Amino acid sequence: MTFDIKRVREQLYIDEGVEHCIYVDHLGYPTFGVGHLITKTDPEYGEPVGTPISQIRIDAAFDEDFETMIRECYHLYGAGIFHHLPGEVQEILINMMFNLGRPRLGKFVKFNQAIHEQNWKEAAKEGRDSRWYNQVTNRAERLMSRLEEVE
Repeated sequence: MTFDIKRVREQLYIDEGVEHCIYVDHLGYPTFGVGHLITKTDPEYGEPVGTPISQIRIDAAFDEDFETMIRECYHLYGAGIFHHLPGEVQEILINMMFNLGRPRLGKFVKFNQAIHEQNWKEAAKEGRDSRWYNQVTNRAERLMSRLEEVE
């Protein structure tokens, strides 16, 4: 891996925000911390909205989610390809994976093709031509601008 783990983590904390209690996300799912979706395997499962969550637990859930997003990037792009992408591109893709998830990011056919071709400007153009871009414009524009600058 060539990406800066600390930088990606800090950016995700900013982009996702941090909630120290259980809340319902925009899709109606119980969530806490840095966008951590509560599942049956979480100790918080079934706890009511508003239940406080410690920073230690938030960090632990985030660490697990972060590792999952890296694995998802390896799965979507192929280990041999993702591992050899420039660190900046890896960071952008991890951020997008965290925001979108593999099923949705996998549907960015032209974007992903441009990533495989290492055509960063074309990938940025395709990233901007998406519903995702219109939904999270500030975040998406920052990521696509970074992608355009990769050499």
